[in-house]
Amino acid sequence: MQPTIQPFYDLTTGTMTYVAYAQPGAPCAIVDSVLDYDPHAARTSTRSADAVIAFIEAQRLTVEWILETHAHADHLSAAPYLKRELGGKIAIGESIRTVQGVFKKIFDLEPAFQLDGSQFDHLFSDGERFRIGGLEASAMYVPGHTPADMAYRIGDAVFVGDTLFLPDVGTARCDFPGGNARTLYRSIQRLLALPADTRLFVCHDYPPETRAPHWETTVGAQRLHNIHIGAGKTEDEFVEMREARDATLGMPTLILPAIQVNIRAGQFPEAAGNGTTYLKIPLNAL
Repeated sequence: MQPTIQPFYDLTTGTMTYVAYAQPGAPCAIVDSVLDYDPHAARTSTRSADAVIAFIEAQRLTVEWILETHAHADHLSAAPYLKRELGGKIAIGESIRTVQGVFKKIFDLEPAFQLDGSQFDHLFSDGERFRIGGLEASAMYVPGHTPADMAYRIGDAVFVGDTLFLPDVGTARCDFPGGNARTLYRSIQRLLALPADTRLFVCHDYPPETRAPHWETTVGAQRLHNIHIGAGKTEDEFVEMREARDATLGMPTLILPAIQVNIRAGQFPEAAGNGTTYLKIPLNAL
């Protein structure tokens, strides 16, 4: 099966959102949505999500799933807004519970915050199969970037989240809490074991100045050309490179607001007594 994939690129965060469906008028899935956030004013907007809604309405699609590949550190999820407007079930991998446990301590979240993933409508296990109308789909557990990353295989397309970028950009960092370069290497090998013509759709593109943003590649291209893991790089070579590179990277601009929202399935904390919602900024915690 070859699902139709409609990409939406957010220039501010370099994030790709996708709509996957069989044909107009059919059920669909939304993958890795973006809620626009201005870090200077701490103000949100739904411009990016509204573009997705307009497309879905124009194609007469029915939303069955709103999929998250992981608890993103670089953008806020628009999943609750999309669910209110279009319906569908918000889903992520079951290991989100581990990430919730780590960050509940870091953010000193309210005692009532549950560590069971119940903020989401569904938690996928590794290998779990599901359907998007007539499309067959499955979840692949690919930890390393975080402990909870999932890739979603829909027909001949795989949404790889942050495990892989385009071949000329490489692979995701592994220095967030619970990340591990050796684990990421092994997760990527699961993806590279798929047929060479399998289409891979990345969650981010940070293109060099020589090309425009892009989002689609193949397993074969990654095997041969990925600058971090292609051409037969060994596990030890990858780990040495990845750990040395990660040591030079600063934290993503939006990690503090994004994580505490995204582990809630995109919901904000309850408003304070004055009616204003607040996010926490822990000092010297990351």
